[in-house]
Amino acid sequence: MEEKLYDYMDWAEIEAVVYSEENHPRDILGPRVTEDGILIQAFFPGATRAAVHTIRDGKQTEMVCEDEAGFFAVLLPGKKIPSYTLIYWDGDGNQMEHYDPYAYPMQFTEQEQKQFENGICYSIYEKLGAHPVKIDGVSGVYFAVWAPNAIRVSVVGNFNNWDGRAYQMNLLESGIYELFIPGVRAGDIYKYEIKAKGGLTYLKSDPYANAAQLRPNNASVVVDLGKYAWQDENWMKKRGVTQGDKAPISVYEVHLGSWKKPDDGREFYNYREIAPMLASYVKELGYTHVELMPVMEHPLDESWGYQVTGYYAPTARYGTPDDFRYFMDTMHQNDIGVILDWVPAHFPRDTFGLSAFDGTCLYEHFDPRQGSHPHWGTLIYNYGRPEVKNFLIANALFWAKEYHADGIRMDAVASMLYLDYGKQDGEWVANIYGGNENLEAIEFLKHLNSIFKKEFPDALLIAEESTAWPKVTGELDDEGLGFDYKWNMGWMNDFTEYMKNDPVYRGAHHDQLTFSMVYAYSEKFMLSLSHDEVVHLKGSMYTKMPGTPEQKMANLRLAYAYQMVHPGKKLLFMGQEFGQEKEWNEKQSLSWELLEDKEHLQLKNYMAALHAFYKANPALYQLDEKPEGFEWINGMEWEKNLLIFLRRTRKKEDTLLVVCNFSNVEYDDFRIGVPYPGKYKEMFNSDAESYGGTGVGNPRVKMSKKTECDERKNSITVKLAPLSVQVFSYTKPETGAASNKSAKAKTAAKAAAEKKTGKKGKPAGKTEEAVKAVKAKKTTKTAQKAEKKVSEKTVKTAEKKQGTTTATEKVEKVVKQAIDSKPVKTVEQTVDKLVKAGKSAAAEAAKAVEKYRAAADPEKKPATKPETKSEAKSEAKPETKTKKSTGMSELGEELQRKFETEER
Repeated sequence: MEEKLYDYMDWAEIEAVVYSEENHPRDILGPRVTEDGILIQAFFPGATRAAVHTIRDGKQTEMVCEDEAGFFAVLLPGKKIPSYTLIYWDGDGNQMEHYDPYAYPMQFTEQEQKQFENGICYSIYEKLGAHPVKIDGVSGVYFAVWAPNAIRVSVVGNFNNWDGRAYQMNLLESGIYELFIPGVRAGDIYKYEIKAKGGLTYLKSDPYANAAQLRPNNASVVVDLGKYAWQDENWMKKRGVTQGDKAPISVYEVHLGSWKKPDDGREFYNYREIAPMLASYVKELGYTHVELMPVMEHPLDESWGYQVTGYYAPTARYGTPDDFRYFMDTMHQNDIGVILDWVPAHFPRDTFGLSAFDGTCLYEHFDPRQGSHPHWGTLIYNYGRPEVKNFLIANALFWAKEYHADGIRMDAVASMLYLDYGKQDGEWVANIYGGNENLEAIEFLKHLNSIFKKEFPDALLIAEESTAWPKVTGELDDEGLGFDYKWNMGWMNDFTEYMKNDPVYRGAHHDQLTFSMVYAYSEKFMLSLSHDEVVHLKGSMYTKMPGTPEQKMANLRLAYAYQMVHPGKKLLFMGQEFGQEKEWNEKQSLSWELLEDKEHLQLKNYMAALHAFYKANPALYQLDEKPEGFEWINGMEWEKNLLIFLRRTRKKEDTLLVVCNFSNVEYDDFRIGVPYPGKYKEMFNSDAESYGGTGVGNPRVKMSKKTECDERKNSITVKLAPLSVQVFSYTKPETGAASNKSAKAKTAAKAAAEKKTGKKGKPAGKTEEAVKAVKAKKTTKTAQKAEKKVSEKTVKTAEKKQGTTTATEKVEKVVKQAIDSKPVKTVEQTVDKLVKAGKSAAAEAAKAVEKYRAAADPEKKPATKPETKSEAKSEAKPETKTKKSTGMSELGEELQRKFETEER
């Protein structure tokens, strides 16, 4: 038998195996059927003895040592390959037993390989990498890696003493090396040993690994991703609406490692510990989403995750893949979306990573003018290589599928689009047309976005693109890139620079406020105040603001409110919501102790109120992307540092009037043009006392007047608080059916009265005083309008003489007391309060005010001075008419109009 065995030995192949240069080891190792029986060959480096153990009969057959390096062979009788294990003894006499890794076929189909070669195998991560599987009833791990130019690739790990001779992988036509290793389990660590052309041998982490060791270690870790049970079905069903373009979206940007630090000496919290704390905090403040700075595995803390080495592995700093799934699940169960930062633009040069992976520039360009970023010291992906595109596209899909990511925010998109980004002349190569556009990257982005939106139409794609590249959020069939949103970097830079100025000097920079609206609808924007603005000596948002601590807080409230009322979705970096004073440092926790100070706690509570207001008013988000959602009232008040505009929906009643005062000056009785006649009520004021402000505002509803202002027929006068955003809601006047209801009721009452008396005239049963009051009110148009709005309850009250007299006496008494000690404005306020308590005394109260006004100063004309000449001119004529017809002065006329307004 040994002679026959010797005849089957292919010594050239055996030498290749022994010297670890074999890339088709399955051709020689493992079992095969021959004319003389079943030939089994195995290589156990350094073994002194080996045997085959057949499972069915339990028989152990000694193998022949054909090469002293540890190559063994045996011929078993039969024509069918049995189930067996291999037993071998090392030089120390230790016995090991396992199934033969070369007895199992490859797991790739020809179609999968062809798709991968063409860059369209979007589920390639299910095959490449390390996956626990069971083949023919045997448990193990299937390893696969793309390294087409390597001479040999082996799997090494804690299961084979990191010996690259032991598990040499089989090369497929697609350039993929693969091997099933029985007995390897989840939790085992591994790398690939690659022998490059020229003989250089080195170790690489798995590009498709689902987990990795905690830095500074960098081996890959075998994990089973099929065990976690998700509990976020409700969120996943509704997220298409929850984060649709007509929904409110406000994002809290987070670096998990420095949001909070444990008090027990540990460096980081676990994903499972962070999840409930962060969910509770974000929910309390009213954010709709969190955006995580990269959680993909990276070696350097100072890179913040933007230099990735493990694209398919959540970083081990905070736990395991299932721990991260728990984090995502918890967020979703609290109705909080999670956006992941993702870096397809470049990767680091770490030797255990992707750089020169198989001894050649596999993932990057060979020419450094195309393949490296001189500023960042990183490498650029070769987007023209199908397998590289497949790696990245599949990775974006992986996070959405396996971790239920609600969106992907792509970092540094501008560096992908331009070949000369961050480079000087001579440091870049033009495209085939001589331009600086990266045509391959453009095609890649379109390809990625089209597939991603097809698979996950309810997930978001967001671009950090800092240039004016057209149609970043345009439709793919209209030459766009297909993103859902683009960070508005121009707004961020202009606005933060503007806010740094002392209010005295802001007028000269007014265009920095208004310019964003020039291009606001060229893209679908997200207004970002991100981590980039609070690092590298730029200062925190708090320290950017000018003035005293109180003024800094006022400016912050103003800045955040302006962001909220400006068209676009919102993003704010962690810590800025409570006024973090120091710059962000990835090694330190946020300054949570600041919340012990009243001012910082007020700012945090203010942000919660601001978000509640934002989400409660569709005008602030429904038409973010449509010009119809915004209209200027006055954007030219540069000397006063004012911006006044409208936010709208398609419903008139949702309209909001927004007044932004970027000066530290308070304005009294400031006239503003309004779009419609009606009531305007202050709904939100960033300078309210409860937020730490001055409390200047407009507690009373403002009724518009037909006084032209800001090129509009109607206007209101309001108080403007310093360093504030004030938002007014609109209510249309009650006309038509609503106002006619009262008139119809009075007409019916009058007809009934006439029927009783048999003639037109004094209604039966009414007091003389009531009749006189009605006749007096009918003498003028103003009185007719007032009567029109008198309710049936008022009429009934008037019929009761004693009740009316008593109410009038009370009103007159209080008004007299007020006039004796307080100015007319206070009198008006006093009367208004009394009118609310007893509206039937409105006319008497007006007369009472006039009476006591005249008694107090018979020579003084009671009419108030109009604000402008044009105002006086427009109001003079109707005031004269009213005076002649009613016998009341302008003050009485004005009060009666106020009472009519209150009645409405």
